[in-house]
Amino acid sequence: MQALFHHSFLFRSPYSISHSSSFSAMSSSLTLPSISFNKLHSSPSSNAFSRNFCSSHQRSRVSMKVSAGSQASVNDALFSDYKASNAFLFPGQGAQALGMGKEAQNVPAAAILYKKANDILGFDLLDICINGPKEKLDSTIISQPAIYVTSLAAVELLRVREGGQQIIDSVDVTCGLSLGEYTALAFAGAFSFEDGLKLVKLRGEAMQDASNAAKSSMVSVIGLDSEKVQQLCDAVNQEVPEVEKVQIANYLCPGNYAVSGGTKGVEVLESKAKSFKARMTVRLAVAGAFHTSFMEPAVSRLEAALAATEIRTPKIPVISNVDAQPHADPDTIKKILARQVTSPVQWETTVKTLLTKGMKKGYELGPGKVIVGILKRVDKAAVIENIGA
Repeated sequence: MQALFHHSFLFRSPYSISHSSSFSAMSSSLTLPSISFNKLHSSPSSNAFSRNFCSSHQRSRVSMKVSAGSQASVNDALFSDYKASNAFLFPGQGAQALGMGKEAQNVPAAAILYKKANDILGFDLLDICINGPKEKLDSTIISQPAIYVTSLAAVELLRVREGGQQIIDSVDVTCGLSLGEYTALAFAGAFSFEDGLKLVKLRGEAMQDASNAAKSSMVSVIGLDSEKVQQLCDAVNQEVPEVEKVQIANYLCPGNYAVSGGTKGVEVLESKAKSFKARMTVRLAVAGAFHTSFMEPAVSRLEAALAATEIRTPKIPVISNVDAQPHADPDTIKKILARQVTSPVQWETTVKTLLTKGMKKGYELGPGKVIVGILKRVDKAAVIENIGA
């Protein structure tokens, strides 16, 4: 999920843009068995990606306290005082583009991820990534797994680059935009590539089904600060019934915020935006009102899938979209991932916090360059490199 970056703003949308736009002027603690840390973090799968990452991070940043009964408890606030020097940032839905994944086929460790994906998904993901059709790739059910796999493939492309392994070893914090949080957790060893993909597959399906259950939409509001966008939403909500109300769904970056809600509410917002001095609004080509209560039907399905998934304490901090904080307790991570689809994305706060904590360089891994644009929008002096696949 990325939000609109108009050409005059030097950035584009994390979501796909629909053909219609309004006055588009310019158109808890978890008790664990007493086992060693290394064993705790080894995946039962033969996943080369997880093995490569874990072996490259011999210096574990996670400490555990052994309590009575030979059980280890994980403090969820373990990473609260994290420092950010080098960060990996992973894109969300909307970053997809035809041709992605093609370069990854030249690197065996990256190519095998697509083969594993085919077995899990039951269709040829790479073929859709490269050949489309675009409408199919853009669908929620396809684009989310496609971006997850391609982003982790980009890590493997970086690994074989001269100095790439050293860069991977230097990463001390990671995060991802909406869907990208799953990619970041996989990179940090919280779950295997395969388990992550299964979760992402279900997430896409559940979000699509929730979207089909009610008529809802998303729109990007360009040129206003978040306070002004909230005032706009408040004005809209005074005029529409409860089922049509709107709210900020993605705090992306200064001047660019996505609003979700009932389709009628979104239409009213579009009609009022100009009077609030918005530069423009752009309707987003997504299935429905992501990151709002409209996605509530997806939560129980995600909770059940997460409960059945082995999630471990990440090796490095992974910043949550829900509260812009890192979490160490697997149970807490599960709860937050389930809440994520109905909670506003705190991406602006995440990026600003990384910069405040001293991030020297960021790396956007995956298709598109949306996150590069966002970071530059927050701080022109920020150093970030895009690594595609």
